[in-house]
Amino acid sequence: MLGAIAGDIIGSIHEFGPPAVPGTPLIQTHSHYTDDTVLTLATVRCLLDGIDYAKAYREAYQANREQSWGLRFKQWGDNPEMGPYNSFGNGSAMRVSPIGFHAPTLDQALAEARRSAVVTHDHPEGIRGAQATAHAIFLARNGTSGDAILHAIRTDHGYPLDEPVPVIQRTSRYNEICQGTVPPAIRIACDATSFEEAMAICITLDADTDTLACIAGGISEARFGVPDWIKAAVKHRLETHQWALIERFYKTTRMGESAGVSVV
Repeated sequence: MLGAIAGDIIGSIHEFGPPAVPGTPLIQTHSHYTDDTVLTLATVRCLLDGIDYAKAYREAYQANREQSWGLRFKQWGDNPEMGPYNSFGNGSAMRVSPIGFHAPTLDQALAEARRSAVVTHDHPEGIRGAQATAHAIFLARNGTSGDAILHAIRTDHGYPLDEPVPVIQRTSRYNEICQGTVPPAIRIACDATSFEEAMAICITLDADTDTLACIAGGISEARFGVPDWIKAAVKHRLETHQWALIERFYKTTRMGESAGVSVV
């Protein structure tokens, strides 16, 4: 989950600019968290405190209206009577990472990912994106290899995942849908040999980079952990209450030691 937030921050300044050139620092002075982090932390609240997903996501939106929310999500956030709007945007996948770390079984991870998605993203592709992301994180946190994760996602969720990273780098184009964001994020995270490598690849793409790196970051954390210097940079950019929620999450999931997050 911390890896997803780190990915959001790393990708934040590249979303609407040209792809980063190789060697670009992952985190710069003006790197910042976005709505991806806000909703990821809202998912944590749901898991820890039993809050309804729709309620938590609306409260997160209302408390952070300055973020760059999508138009349909803003309409939904402003209207408590509005139901899901058949979205297949990548928002269902960018906020799901805590579920992949928290769920005790794969079946529970998939069921909870669906519940988190359908309050807004009830289109089958929106649900698929959330479930595939949570599935990849669950497998990675349990020591499954990158190749085995790719096989499982192909088999269970139908994403081809055939394009190697160099092809993804050449052909990527900006989009905000699950079908265009989740497959490359999973492939990048599964092919990488470190958290930093996955993040460096994400920012070189013509893509919705904060969300791409957010999704890849959750999977990469489960595979490699988050480097200490990135944890420190993330903590520096979050509000005190946000970091406290992260600490409580890792303490509750008993992953604090491996994540390197203080749980005292």
